Amino acid sequence: MLFKIPVSVLVVIHTPDRQVLLLERADHPGWWQSVTGSQNPGESLAETAVREVREETGLDAHAYKLEDWGYSNRYEIYECYRHRYPADVTHNTEHVFGLQVPSPLPVTLAPREHLSCRWLPAEEAAGKCFSPSNAEAIRKLAKRNIPG
Repeated sequence: MLFKIPVSVLVVIHTPDRQVLLLERADHPGWWQSVTGSQNPGESLAETAVREVREETGLDAHAYKLEDWGYSNRYEIYECYRHRYPADVTHNTEHVFGLQVPSPLPVTLAPREHLSCRWLPAEEAAGKCFSPSNAEAIRKLAKRNIPG
């Protein structure tokens, strides 16, 4: 079994008026999140973000404005996901990106990963996230200067 690298990206997909795309996890119905995923060996963080957006939504991040928000979070990996990492790994470093799209777009979900999706106003989206770091990133969106 190949283990995941404990470095990941979180990509908040949003519109200029701060509508945010959330995805419901297939392995934990009721757990809502932004696009997220682990870095593959040899990938840059931006490449990881582009790949994860494509895999989880079908969107081509190159067609929109992908931005590294310049910060990361270090957190303890949820117990239910620890088996995906080497035995001595307990924490992950998550790098935060934003992807601005012009309007709420239809997406193609990866059925093994997500059950459904919703576009919600940022504050409502933040309140639905199971992950505190994801909720914080969405709340930071409200403070960002977003050119329309």
